[in-house]
Amino acid sequence: MRKRLITSAAWSVVAACLGTAALVHADPPAAKPAPTAPATQPADAAAPLSPEQMLNNMLKPPAGAGKALAPALDPPAVDRTTGKSAVAPRVPVANVRREGTFIVDAVGRLTRNADGSQAEFTFDADGKNLKDPPIVILPNLKLMQMEGAVSGANRDLRFRVSGMVTEYRGRNYVLLEKVVVIPDIVQQFNP
Repeated sequence: MRKRLITSAAWSVVAACLGTAALVHADPPAAKPAPTAPATQPADAAAPLSPEQMLNNMLKPPAGAGKALAPALDPPAVDRTTGKSAVAPRVPVANVRREGTFIVDAVGRLTRNADGSQAEFTFDADGKNLKDPPIVILPNLKLMQMEGAVSGANRDLRFRVSGMVTEYRGRNYVLLEKVVVIPDIVQQFNP
């Protein structure tokens, strides 16, 4: 419905412009000389455009509008918080997750990075592998809800989160889409 209204409005504008142009460029009837030979258009002159064609031409982006960047084709980078840069000893080197992948129902805790400037999601590990390095949480309302839940509980909470992963300079970031606090009863039985 809205598209039809916009199209009708656009047609009204085009019709008004064409009508105004016709009135401005019209010669008075007395001043018009009688043609002596049939009028012909030059071969390179374009045929008059229909209102729809004219509107499409006006809405088409200009030819030199810009060029989209090519997607990154390089292999996944090594996460800069793993390997020799990790705090714990003998942490295996891990690659960053590719941008556009999703974390689905991952369990972990809300933590802060070493200088306290960024919120991170630290994955729960089984105590053996430590394969998932912490991932930086991009600021949004879900992060605000997590921080509110932790400050309101005055204890460490576990969360089940889902979101889209991005990557930037050897680190992964997550834009949270779903956050659920894991109840205390489940936390007691699943250390």
